[in-house]
Amino acid sequence: MDVKLNVSQRRMYQEGTMLSWQNLSIYAMDQNRRTISKQLINNVRGVVRPGELTAILGSSGAGKSSLMTALAFRAESGVVVHGDVRINGIPADSSYMRRHSGFMHQEDMFIETMTVLEHIWFMARMKLDGRIHSSDIRLRINRLLRDVGLIDRSDTRIGDGDNGKILSGGEKKRLAFATELLTDPEILFLDEPTTGLDAHSASILVSHMISFALRNHTVLCTIHQPSSTIFDSFHRIIFLADGRVAFAGTSTQAIQFFSSQGYECPCNYNPADFLMATLAIAPSGSDGSGKIAQKICDAFLTSEACNEIDVILQREFDTACLQRHTGENSRETRAFVELRCWLRLYWLIYRGFLQVLRDPSVQLIRILQKVSIATTAGLCFVGVVHLDQLGIQAVDGVIYLLVCENAFFPMYTTLALIPQELPLLLREYKAGMYSVHLYYLARMISLIPGLLMEPIIFTVIMYWLAGLRPAMDALSLTILVVIFTINVSTACGCFFSAVYQSVPLAMAYLVPFDYILMITMGPFIKLSSLPVYIQWIRYFSWLLHSTEALTIIQWKGVHNISCETTELPCLTEGAEVLDRYDFNERNFWPNIILMAIIYAVFHLLAYVFLWRRCKSK
Repeated sequence: MDVKLNVSQRRMYQEGTMLSWQNLSIYAMDQNRRTISKQLINNVRGVVRPGELTAILGSSGAGKSSLMTALAFRAESGVVVHGDVRINGIPADSSYMRRHSGFMHQEDMFIETMTVLEHIWFMARMKLDGRIHSSDIRLRINRLLRDVGLIDRSDTRIGDGDNGKILSGGEKKRLAFATELLTDPEILFLDEPTTGLDAHSASILVSHMISFALRNHTVLCTIHQPSSTIFDSFHRIIFLADGRVAFAGTSTQAIQFFSSQGYECPCNYNPADFLMATLAIAPSGSDGSGKIAQKICDAFLTSEACNEIDVILQREFDTACLQRHTGENSRETRAFVELRCWLRLYWLIYRGFLQVLRDPSVQLIRILQKVSIATTAGLCFVGVVHLDQLGIQAVDGVIYLLVCENAFFPMYTTLALIPQELPLLLREYKAGMYSVHLYYLARMISLIPGLLMEPIIFTVIMYWLAGLRPAMDALSLTILVVIFTINVSTACGCFFSAVYQSVPLAMAYLVPFDYILMITMGPFIKLSSLPVYIQWIRYFSWLLHSTEALTIIQWKGVHNISCETTELPCLTEGAEVLDRYDFNERNFWPNIILMAIIYAVFHLLAYVFLWRRCKSK
C-alpha cells in the first residue's frame, strides 16, 4: 500500500491541525520538587503536519515519551516543561488538548471482566458529547469496531476468561486504539503502540494509524525498533538522542543526512536499526558514542531539513499574528456538552456492578466462604445456648464470631481495592472522564449488594444453628447490627487502602490498630478497668459498639437465668450479664448512631486522601 502523500493530497490537508513547538525543554525535578535533577529534553523544535503519521524514534532514555507527553500536556508530576507549543500557530493549553486530542498509552488498562462492546460503550458515554443520541453512538461504535477488525469480537471479554475466549495482545492494542478514536480527535498521540506485538499485529495497527492520519488528522507516535516495512510507512520521523533532535524529516532524507555525515546504511539492513544504533549512547560513554550523537545533533541544526522546519514555524507564527490582527481565529471551538453528573455516576456504578458480578474473587467466593464459616461455627453451638451460666458463655462466643467474622475479613480484603484500581483511576481522571468523588461514590455503591447479602446470610445461618433468642425482632436487630459492622469495617479498609500505596504497608499499620479495637471490644476486659490513656478508644471502636448492641439484644429483659452450676458468682438477670462488661441497655441506638458516624468519617477521610493522591500525581 502506498502511504506517501502526493501534492494534491497535501493541498487537501493543509487546513488541518498542525502541531508545532520550539524552544522546548523538559526537566525532571528531585523528590522534593525544588531543584532540577535532570534535563530530559534540550531546547528542541519541530512540527507535525495534518494528514501525516509522524514517529519519534530513539534509544531508551533518549526522551521520546517525555517529549510526546509534554506536547500532549500530559506530563507527569515532578516534570517541568518550558517552551512554546502551538496549534496552527496559536499557543495551546491543557484544556484544548484534553478536548481535541487522544492519547493512547503504552500500557493497556482495562476492566478485564468487561466485554469489548461494554468497554467501548462505557467509554463512549463518558467521552462523547452528552447530546449525542444512543442510536448515533451505536452506529459510531459499530463502524469503529468494524474499521479496527473487532466487530466479530464484540461479545468477547477483554481478559480473565474462564473458557479461554479473551482478546489477544494485538486485539487489546486495537481496542485501546479504537477507544481513542471515539471522539474523532484532531490530534492523536500514541506512546509505543506496537510494544509487545508480533510483526504482523504491529503492521496491522500501524496501517490503522495511517488510515486515520490520511483522514486529515495529525498523528504522532513514539516507537521502539520498528521493522523496515513500518519504518518506510511513516510519513515523517523525528530522531532523538540524549534529549536533542538528531534529525526530523522523511525516512529517505534521514538516510541521506546520515550518509552525508559519514554513516552509510549497509544494503539489506534495516535503516531504523542502523540509524538508532548510530545514535545510541553507551551508559558509560567510554566508546565515544556520546560524541557521535552530539556531532549529528549539531549538524542537523544547520541542515536543510532543519531550515524547512524553521520556515514552517515562522509561517505558522506569522499567520496566527495576522489572524489576531484581523480578528479571525483559525481554531474553531466546537460546542461540547458534558454528560450530566448523575449519568456519569450511573455508568460508573454500572461498570462497578459488572466487576463485582463477574469477578468471583470479589463476591461469589466471599458469599460461599460466609456460608461455610457460618455453618461450621453454628454447628459447634447447636444445643449449647440455654438460659444458664454455661449458656451465657456460649452466647458470648456466638456474638464474638458474629462481630469478628464481619469485621476483620472484609477490612483486610478491601485493602487491595484502591492500589489495584489507582492506575486506571489516574488515567481516566487525568483524561477528564470523571471526578474522584464520582468514582469513589460509584465504587462504594457497587459494593453495597454484597455488603448486605453477606451479613444477612451469615447471621441467619449462625443465629438459627446456635439457637439464639427466638424472636423475630431480635433476629432483625441482630442483622441490622451486623450490617453496620461489616460496612464500617469495609469503610475502615477503604481508608487504609487510600492512605497507603501498597497492601503490605497498609496491613503493617492496620494490624496494631485492629488489636487495640479487639482488646477493647468488651469480652476481654471490663471497660471501667481500662487505663485512663486508652479509655477514649471505646468511643471510636465500632467493635465495642457492635458487641454491646448484640449483647443488649440477647439479654435485655431476661430475668430467668438458672443457677444449677455451683460456680460463683451466679448471674440470674440479663442486666447482670450486661453489667459484667459495663454495658448499658440504653446504649443500643447510641451505638448504632456512633457506628453510622464512624462509617461516614472513614469514607470521608478515604475520599480526601484518594483525592490528594490523584491531585499530586
